[in-house]
Amino acid sequence: MTGNPAPTEAELRRAMRRAIGDAGNGPARGVNPQVGCVILAAQPDPATGEYAVIAEGWHRGAGTPHAEVDALSQLPAGAAAGATAVVTLEPCNHTGRTGPCSEALLAAGVARVVYAVADPGRHSGGGAERLRAGGVEVIEGLEEAAATELLGDWLVTARLGRPLVTVKWASSLDGRAAADDGTSQWITGPEARADVHRRRAASDAIAVGTGTILADDASLTARADDGSLLDTQPVPVVFGTRPVPADAAVRRHPHELVTLSGGDLAADLADLRARGIRTLFVEGGPTLASAIVRAGLVDSYLIYLAPTLLGGGRLATTDLGVGTIDAQRRLVIDGIERLGDDLVVTARPEGTH
Repeated sequence: MTGNPAPTEAELRRAMRRAIGDAGNGPARGVNPQVGCVILAAQPDPATGEYAVIAEGWHRGAGTPHAEVDALSQLPAGAAAGATAVVTLEPCNHTGRTGPCSEALLAAGVARVVYAVADPGRHSGGGAERLRAGGVEVIEGLEEAAATELLGDWLVTARLGRPLVTVKWASSLDGRAAADDGTSQWITGPEARADVHRRRAASDAIAVGTGTILADDASLTARADDGSLLDTQPVPVVFGTRPVPADAAVRRHPHELVTLSGGDLAADLADLRARGIRTLFVEGGPTLASAIVRAGLVDSYLIYLAPTLLGGGRLATTDLGVGTIDAQRRLVIDGIERLGDDLVVTARPEGTH
């Protein structure tokens, strides 16, 4: 404890709600979280008895100052001495593109730090411990539910060390993704296809295998009904060892193509997260989808079912590593929606986040 005067819990909660609002100004996509920081004065205002906000800031994206540093930069030297920093996420304790926020707060002389959510990162966590070791009072968990809701899937990806993975396929009711001659356009109707493009645009990246690129010359773009590109496009990712042709449509994508071998899917996904990919939409054929399922790297499934029967051997998935019924991969159904004549089923593996 510092022994300095302290804001009341009500004042701290107001400041935290303000910091959460500030955090929402930052980008919601990419590897970095949305974080806000409000700094309260060291002493209450003599006229009101309340602790005034003397600075506030938020993180604006990779390579820019973190929220704490952004807020501190608005103050003259020494102005933060004895102050209270209210932050939505535990101050980081590592050096990346920017320095540790824990050290910046210590250097500024703040008396206490209040944060909502602990940092789950293996490299970035530990800020609270460092601050306490430096003599700063630390209060954790204030308005945790609201801050957790804001951070959303970033917390999960930070804990997993990889993007959130959605595997999508479209199939007939008997589980076929194509007819025996390989044709698959179109199993589903226009409403379902429009929904796929909307979901593509909402993802950081879209992935297929080289087989899909070679067979279909897929562009991996998100498009409107008229074929024009939507404003937001996912980064195209191709898994496989075969080269992508120089004239392939995917090479004309608005974003640069990322190619990965697929030999170590867990390492490949960690690589994607390091590139700023937080959500990955896997739309490849049965080979890639099944490999990711077998590796246990799927967070959600998006399955479009068309009211048709195809028969034959072109299944939507292949070997999933299920040798006996006891090894089946049970799912939890999160939703079923009708899109035109088709159904879309959203599901997740049992026992996952």
